[in-house]
Amino acid sequence: MGSKIKSEHLYWLGRYTERVLISVRLLMDMYDQMIDGDPIDYQGFCTRMGIDNIYTDAADFCRRYLFDADDPDSIYCAMRFAYDNAIVLREVLTSEGLSYIQLALTAIEHAAESSSPLVELQVVIDNINAFRGSCYEHIDESSRNIIRCGSSVERIDIMIRTRYHLNRLSDEVSMLLNRLYKTRLEPDQECLNSLVDAVLDSRKPEASDEQLLVWVENLFPL
Repeated sequence: MGSKIKSEHLYWLGRYTERVLISVRLLMDMYDQMIDGDPIDYQGFCTRMGIDNIYTDAADFCRRYLFDADDPDSIYCAMRFAYDNAIVLREVLTSEGLSYIQLALTAIEHAAESSSPLVELQVVIDNINAFRGSCYEHIDESSRNIIRCGSSVERIDIMIRTRYHLNRLSDEVSMLLNRLYKTRLEPDQECLNSLVDAVLDSRKPEASDEQLLVWVENLFPL
């Protein structure tokens, strides 16, 4: 496997695992609200995340956005995409790292069959966090930091879209820079500089969310 292809798989493994991690947490909160009888703004969520609102109501959204294997925007599909990348990287990740991704995928499949899926969804979170821990022990620093760059980019993207922990945006951009310099990734320098200036330099004009997302999504022409 060439270094460029390997880097692409590592980067997207980071993005998809982070997408699952944050999205599961957000959906668990929404699921609780729905059970309590409180309304959830799933239409607004779809708009902010840039996904088609194909859902009939809040309950349909919670179920299908979590588990629908035929919906490419679903959390299940993100977990499946993470697993597909991990399989290609099995020699890099070691059997332990790959097993945590497999366990997370299995947990979300079990959650889909459960009448009370929140416990199994917590298992998804636990296994992704265990995967990250295994990366520190078993993966070389460059590969580990490419995964972490993917995680940072996904986290920044979701922060901007959903306002999730938006107060930490500057910290996350700083962490992305730190991780990036420990890899051989070649970002689009104009997008990187624009994002860094907009988020970290208070002297620069404030950028719109739409412009920030353009820079984030075009950081790595992988």
